Amino acid sequence: MATDNVEEFGDAENTDFETVFVLAEFDCPQYQYLYKRDNRIVGPPVVLQCAMKDEPLLFSCRPLYSTTMIHLSLCFTGFRDKEEMKNLVNLVHHMGGTIRKDFSTKVTHLIAHSTHGEKYRLAVCMGTPILTPSWIYKSWDKREDIHFHADTEGFRSEFKVPPFQDCILSFLGFSHEEKANMEERTLKHGGSYLEVGDERCTHMVVEENSVKELPIFPSRKLFAVKQEWFWGSIQMDARAGESMYLYEKNDSPAMKKAVSLLSLTTPNSNRKRRRLKDTLAQLTKETEISPFPPPRKRPSAEHNLSVMSLLDISNTPETCKSSRPSKSSAPIVSKQSARWQVSKELYQTESNYVGILNTILQLFKFPLEKEGQVGGPILAQEEIKTIFGSIPDIYEVHTRIKSDLEDLLTDWSDERSVGNIILNYSKELVKAYPPFVNFFEMSKETITRCEKQKPRFHAFLKINQAKPDCGRQTLVELLIRPVQRLPSVALLLNDIKKHTSDDNPDKMTLEKAIESLKEVMTHINEDKRKTEGQKQIFDVVYEVDGCPANLLSSHRSLVYRVETIALGDQPCDRGENVTLFLFNDCLEIARKRHKVINTFKSPMGQTRPPPSLKHIALMPLSQIRRVLDLQDTEECVNAFALVVRPPTEQENLLFSFQLTGEETVKSAWLRTLCRHVANTICRADAENLIQCTEPDSVQVSTKDMDSTLSKASRAIKKTSKKVTRAFSFTKTPKRAIQRAFMASCTPDEKGCENHAGSSSTLAVSLCSPVLQHSQVTFNDNSWTEVLG
Repeated sequence: MATDNVEEFGDAENTDFETVFVLAEFDCPQYQYLYKRDNRIVGPPVVLQCAMKDEPLLFSCRPLYSTTMIHLSLCFTGFRDKEEMKNLVNLVHHMGGTIRKDFSTKVTHLIAHSTHGEKYRLAVCMGTPILTPSWIYKSWDKREDIHFHADTEGFRSEFKVPPFQDCILSFLGFSHEEKANMEERTLKHGGSYLEVGDERCTHMVVEENSVKELPIFPSRKLFAVKQEWFWGSIQMDARAGESMYLYEKNDSPAMKKAVSLLSLTTPNSNRKRRRLKDTLAQLTKETEISPFPPPRKRPSAEHNLSVMSLLDISNTPETCKSSRPSKSSAPIVSKQSARWQVSKELYQTESNYVGILNTILQLFKFPLEKEGQVGGPILAQEEIKTIFGSIPDIYEVHTRIKSDLEDLLTDWSDERSVGNIILNYSKELVKAYPPFVNFFEMSKETITRCEKQKPRFHAFLKINQAKPDCGRQTLVELLIRPVQRLPSVALLLNDIKKHTSDDNPDKMTLEKAIESLKEVMTHINEDKRKTEGQKQIFDVVYEVDGCPANLLSSHRSLVYRVETIALGDQPCDRGENVTLFLFNDCLEIARKRHKVINTFKSPMGQTRPPPSLKHIALMPLSQIRRVLDLQDTEECVNAFALVVRPPTEQENLLFSFQLTGEETVKSAWLRTLCRHVANTICRADAENLIQCTEPDSVQVSTKDMDSTLSKASRAIKKTSKKVTRAFSFTKTPKRAIQRAFMASCTPDEKGCENHAGSSSTLAVSLCSPVLQHSQVTFNDNSWTEVLG
């Protein structure tokens, strides 16, 4: 029942039924009256939702206006205004939520006024969403929407507490460019920044690799933290705990010892060189780790070693030491052969390479794939797959190669085969490498795009690339190593072959191994060319609006692209900017769009550039009967024409164009076009398809193409035409085409033409009979053969 006087029902007591009051507002006198008397109060959204779901009315011991926060449990931190907090608690209760005083696993959301305090730190550790009070207010504004829930990800994400809220940062030891980047990201993530030394700063972010001494002594109110704290906070989308990232001056004992050794002096030059050798070995011992030290030499010979020989090490740190100790001590070799030395170098570079692959997987790929990341996934699974490709497969095969090389060197003899190790894994290399190398450029583009669009991924890269395991190299620089590895192995095998005697069976095996690597690289290059060719076709499809889908074919490749201006009325209006895409078996004709509307989004989410061209025709090359090289005159410059005969037409058509790109040489373009036309129709005389012709004979002129009057005339003509007009070929200069065409025909062909009677249409038999059976559909502004 409806009433304007709640007092008559508010005090009534009835044991047979319960009175439920539905109020449109919870801030009116009637609400206060009923609330003080413990009456059951609900809002209209509750009634409507229960009716929609055909469920009984929800029971609540508190007034319930809507179910906007039903099943949510909130906790508050950082609030000093009790009235504000009381108001927020009431709103949460009115929307069906509950409040907990202490933070626990039952809390679903933390409402924070600051990033300080134990509750905030616990929420970060447990991955609980941390939101601003605005989330509650905005949810209350949507209380009338019975389909809305406050925990919707898209809605909730707008109210996340930024990681640097209440933080004032300063930056020490960074380059100007890097500092500007970090200051910009500080503002973007809710913080502010001041210069180093300002007393208002809460944090001083230090570049630990360049700062030796702090200019000021950190106070209790100022945290001196490493840059990893900054990037870690952005990656987690929450303020990281400072205790793990406090800056401490770190003097390496190994470095101190090395420096002290360098500072020693002695009159004995041999002793100096020995100490220098020890110093360099101390400084580089983390770089070169080998279970196969060279055979011992006499002390005198050891003293006379060249210092430069100690510098022949990899410039990439050994990122992942062998997970197992060497299987035996170093072999006792009477003389250190050159073959053994190069084989050892092959092992060392292979060990370093496996370490780099392990770093890519352990520091980058696996953490990105890990479930339950704080703040949600950093990248989508599709993006991770695009970036890393077949790196796990490459890592697996090279781990086995490294193990076999270690076995070889452990039990070394000159008769043992190095080549067999590579031959044994040639099939695995063929399977593993092409998928990665072919799409390496796409991998780089994905990294660059995600780094720009996703701050958390940028922070993730900054954190891991600063670690010693990466050797201060970027992810892209690490990922290029598989591209470079196989040529490097081939060179080392060649070197081993040079130091292998002719009577050694491994000589022939090494040659086979080198050839197998060349086959792998050839296979990669061929696949890469195919991949790049397919990518070019996709680019054409995206660039041309309305481009037929059957342009995409595994056997098709883009050969040439030329920019032209149409000189006749076919295949589009005179003066139109036309782009010709020559493929190995067809010609795509497209004109410049007059209006460009950006409506396309790729599945990955980024917006592609709008198509700049409009499809006119996709023409099989078999339909081109002649290519006319129009001689340059005062009224016609840099022009050519195509005599075209679609099977559905009863006459030949003339398409005439003027080349506009300075980089396009007409003679080269026409020769390329004729060669592919000849290949398509199985003719060996490609040069006979070109006919040099006077432009007047086919009524073609480039005069006044750029004049103002000509442009105005074309604009008026376009405006007057209907959008749905069909092609009209009535203006084709039939007699002119016949004269030009007949001039290049053989006497037998002329006889065929005369036999055709007085018809003005050129017979199909004048050209290749293949055209008679070409299956083509022709509608309006386009014709498309079913291209395989």
